[in-house]
Amino acid sequence: MTTAHKGRGAVSAPAGRFAVQQTDWDAEEADLQASSAPQTVLRAMQAGRIISSNQSPDVPFDRSINPYQGCEHGCIYCYARPSHSYLDLSPGLDFETQIFYKPNAAARLLDDWQKPGYECRPITIGANTDPYQPAEKSLKITRQLLTLFAEYRHPVNIITKSHLIRRDIELLADLAKDRLCSVAISIPTMEADLKRVMEPRVPAASARLNAMRELSDAGVPVSVLVAPVIPAINDKEMESILQAAAAAGASQARYVFLRLPHELKALFQEWLETHFPDRAEHVMSLITQASGGRSYDSRFHRRQRGRGAYAEMLAARFSKAAKALQLDADNYQQDLDCTQFLHPAKQQLGLDF
Repeated sequence: MTTAHKGRGAVSAPAGRFAVQQTDWDAEEADLQASSAPQTVLRAMQAGRIISSNQSPDVPFDRSINPYQGCEHGCIYCYARPSHSYLDLSPGLDFETQIFYKPNAAARLLDDWQKPGYECRPITIGANTDPYQPAEKSLKITRQLLTLFAEYRHPVNIITKSHLIRRDIELLADLAKDRLCSVAISIPTMEADLKRVMEPRVPAASARLNAMRELSDAGVPVSVLVAPVIPAINDKEMESILQAAAAAGASQARYVFLRLPHELKALFQEWLETHFPDRAEHVMSLITQASGGRSYDSRFHRRQRGRGAYAEMLAARFSKAAKALQLDADNYQQDLDCTQFLHPAKQQLGLDF
């Protein structure tokens, strides 16, 4: 049984792909589970290491940090949902209600930087889950990390869809003045009704645009991510989002086609049938057409843009709109300076740089 929950994206909590034992509720218990409002639970998770490596040619970074696992924003399209299966939790409702935070993230980062052979390269915060999701307001783990980046002059890129980033503008502006920081803000829709069901606990597009404007005014390079583009759901908004972002100070832009890895396909289809039953079949047909006859093409250079006539049409529209607005569509992160890094170990020894 599936049902929409106010403030939640997923409409069910199916077991992850690694679950050994499935739970079958009787009819009465199933109705109770479906009608109850899922509550958010925050759990501490001590990080063994904090910097993740990435070798994908589809993204402009090879190092990233995720202060949180799981995300209360509840975006139904989030490609990170399947990661909750590794915790024996559901990629559905569990992903957006069972949130793990890393209280020792800053300490682990400093440990990595102190290693004698550490090589400074830009690090992206928020590649999988949002570093400014609601828990960050009180936990301030992202802020602790940024404080270290500012102290040791290490380059950092941030990806978020929350206006909470405004809280840290002073830190970001300090980094940006030395070409050590850029920010990418995701805006897949500006329609309030669609946002409520597609990314229920994300701030309104107007709030994100205001944050973009404040960052830009403070000298922080800002880009917009139209991500993801979902056929027959938000694809018509591509040009209007770019126009609003350019007016708010964005200098770069990128779009990403919807990705449906692992359990995400079934979760997304449930969501479609619940909120858009009139066009669910059409949406999935267009997704399949752009994925080589499958629901998802995981190959590099294909998975973020798709292929075929529909995908080519999206690419042409985006390129034309970005060019007209003088937005750089080749990248969404700035080239940052790695020469200013103050190695902690050398600082402690009092060595001259």
